[in-house]
Amino acid sequence: MSAPERFLERLTARRAEDPSWVAARRQAGAARFEALGFPTRRDEEWKYTDVRRIAEGDFALATDPGYDASRFEAQRLDLDAHRLVLVDGVFSAELSTLGQLPAGVSVEPLSQALTRNHEAVGGALGRLAGVDFSPFTALNTAFAEEGAIIRLAPGTVVDKPIYVALLSRAGGQPVMSHPRILIEAGGRSEATVIEHYAGEPEAANFTNVVTEVLLDRGAIVNHYKLQEASLGDLHVASIHVDQGRDSRFNSFNLSLGGALVRNDLVTDLNAEGAEAAYNGLFFVQGRQHVDNHTLVNHNAPRTFSNENYKGVLDDRAHGVFNGKVFVKKDAQQIEAYQNNANLLLSDRAEIDTKPELVIYADDVKCSHGATTGQLDEEAVYALRARGIDEAMARALLTLAFAGEVMEQVKLSAIAERVERAVAGRLPERFNLSDLVETAEAVQEP
Repeated sequence: MSAPERFLERLTARRAEDPSWVAARRQAGAARFEALGFPTRRDEEWKYTDVRRIAEGDFALATDPGYDASRFEAQRLDLDAHRLVLVDGVFSAELSTLGQLPAGVSVEPLSQALTRNHEAVGGALGRLAGVDFSPFTALNTAFAEEGAIIRLAPGTVVDKPIYVALLSRAGGQPVMSHPRILIEAGGRSEATVIEHYAGEPEAANFTNVVTEVLLDRGAIVNHYKLQEASLGDLHVASIHVDQGRDSRFNSFNLSLGGALVRNDLVTDLNAEGAEAAYNGLFFVQGRQHVDNHTLVNHNAPRTFSNENYKGVLDDRAHGVFNGKVFVKKDAQQIEAYQNNANLLLSDRAEIDTKPELVIYADDVKCSHGATTGQLDEEAVYALRARGIDEAMARALLTLAFAGEVMEQVKLSAIAERVERAVAGRLPERFNLSDLVETAEAVQEP
């Protein structure tokens, strides 16, 4: 039995009461996945990422959302937010807090949204991320049963973040989950949405998530994806964004955990005035592997994009960055900037980086670049001369390197998680902000 056939055997566990259109989509996703199979390194888009750990895995489907509340409290982000929690892809009403949503805002699990208004939800799902995008989006379409549906009415501004927590448990047999997240932002609405992936340290599960974001005219969505899953988890994520006139999408893609991680981020700027900002940071160590593929399509004139991804790699970790900006023939007077900088903390760490510009218009401002280096030993010495030990000096210089991305993060609960992962827990006698300023200063020419 082939790997796709073995995975699709689990489809027999799907609910018999699925509406006919849901069953039809599952069948389409299953058929496409079976035809494509798992990608291999012979595929250009996957040449640096080996997914055999997924393809050869034996993953069950979770049905029980039970999770120790005290353990979740220790893992969750410390912020005041509207919260929806999935445990191994199953909605947990006990851990969610959705009782006080403001007018004009709807946040509910996918299963409930399909029951209440299946025609409206079904019309939006899959509009951006179809079964042809990749084998994993096809697999998600076949299995997606739960997730989050977030809707903002026109003119609605949400004052608190919308927090989607996706937890991974440790257990006997590894499990797989295929959450589907849909964000629909009406005209001139604004919200901050957080996807947070965490779980038990011993977990070794497979998460395959697809997120679709639709922004109407003038809408603003700040999207945070904080991935700090266990070092045994396998994580594949695909985010697809459709932007209308004068809309703005701010992406913060922060990867800290996982054994094997693949992130695809695709944005279509479809009308004048649309803006996209990509802020990315991946910090990997041990034998972690993280692969970031980004694509910005400038489909209309006078659109703007700015991308800044930074990678910090230690031990024998492997990172991949492939960023592409595509400018259509009639997309004149656009601006597109892209940069990837990487810091190798070990001689055995590896990075494969490939920034790309594909331009078919002539009145544009575009640039891209990539750099890879190691810590400046003179900067380390300068900090040690200030009474800071070597380990702390290296941690602070690493944090300073990430600072250009982190200063864009407006949520302190997320910033603190990332800073702690990158620099470790600093002794209380040190003032973090002062030390980072010092580290940045000693690196300046």
